[in-house]
Amino acid sequence: MSVPVPPPPDGLLTGTSDSLEAGEPTLGLSDASPDEGLIEDFTVEDKAVEQLVGGLLSHYLPDLQRSKQALQELTQNQVVLLDTLEQEISKFKECHSMLDINALFTEAKHYHAKLVNIRKEMLMLHEKTSKLKKRALKLQQKRQREELEREQQREKEFEREKQLTAKPAKRT
Repeated sequence: MSVPVPPPPDGLLTGTSDSLEAGEPTLGLSDASPDEGLIEDFTVEDKAVEQLVGGLLSHYLPDLQRSKQALQELTQNQVVLLDTLEQEISKFKECHSMLDINALFTEAKHYHAKLVNIRKEMLMLHEKTSKLKKRALKLQQKRQREELEREQQREKEFEREKQLTAKPAKRT
């Protein structure tokens, strides 16, 4: 009698046919699965199945419920985080718009300073033109007086020449 050899891990019997007892089939790669006749040999009791299912559920159900609860909490936290993120984005946009407003105010101050400088220049130019107009009026009046004096001088000279010219004596 030969000692049976334990099957290899892949479930296939190997070895020589001498090691097998008479009447045992040898399995090859093309042979059917070792579980093939199992369903026919196994009778299932409904009560045992219910107990097995109940035990399986009682074993895994609390963990699954805790996982479900944890996922719900995570989902709620994610929604809160998304809302917070949206609020922060809107605040960031407001800050960005505030920077734009600050830039506009800075630009407005710059242009206001330019306007003030232009106004000062205009006032200075107005004063200069007023002074020039007064000076021009004085010069014009002076020229007119000088021309009048020259005209009067010419008339005096003309009168004097007239007086100096010989006049025929009157016969008496």
